[in-house]
Amino acid sequence: MSDKLKAAEKFSEFVNIMEKLRGPDGCPWDREQDYLTLRRYIIEEAYELVEAVEKGDPRAICEESGDLMLQVVFVARIAEESGDFDIADVVEGISRKLIRRHPHVFGNINVKDSDEVLKNWEQIKAGERREKKEDSSVLAGIPRGLPSLLRASRMQERAAKTGFDWPYGDITPVLAKVEEEIAELKEAIMENPRSAEVKEELGDLIFALANLSRHLKIDIESAAHSACEKFDARFRYVEKKVAETGRKSEDFTLEELENYWISAKQREKV
Repeated sequence: MSDKLKAAEKFSEFVNIMEKLRGPDGCPWDREQDYLTLRRYIIEEAYELVEAVEKGDPRAICEESGDLMLQVVFVARIAEESGDFDIADVVEGISRKLIRRHPHVFGNINVKDSDEVLKNWEQIKAGERREKKEDSSVLAGIPRGLPSLLRASRMQERAAKTGFDWPYGDITPVLAKVEEEIAELKEAIMENPRSAEVKEELGDLIFALANLSRHLKIDIESAAHSACEKFDARFRYVEKKVAETGRKSEDFTLEELENYWISAKQREKV
């Protein structure tokens, strides 16, 4: 049996399992679920797959890919029961979309690099939205539920494709914008640290930093993740040193805790 036939057989078996779980003699919990109750699991499984990818663990990537696929099949099963669509519609839809958005592979369009591929992709998507009389903005289709840093980057990338961007290669105006936002945040804090304006200016600063990250060709979500991981490791070291003394952390001065923090940083350089 070819790998494709084996995959098709296994996938069909998987779909049948989901059908049985949702059936009259299936699982009470599975039968109770609907589109909305599955939201949290879809998000959680996506993040768990990302974490497995970051760790570079093939077994975990395989397992988490299956968990995420389960959510898609689950949603399709619920849809089939209500007459909305079924898993065949899902597969056919994404297949047609891939063919339509890759005219340089399945058509006669020539591209010189991946940047041109992405540009064509966005143009095709915009055309699809116009045909469906949907939101035709270049920002359409960016989920509002994305993590804010990732959403900021996606919005800036889309806007840049229309020419609304500083030229690449000169980081000066981008840095100037960050410094401008810092100055405005400081001013707002000085006037009233509890005002709504402080929140607004802080948001503007974060958005400007996302733009700086994009111009530096650094994924800001990844950079923020790395910063969290670094803080996690350093703070755990501080906790460990505090525990070794037998004293409570609240009995330490900030200077003492800071010394442990500095020690944690120095250990990273060894």
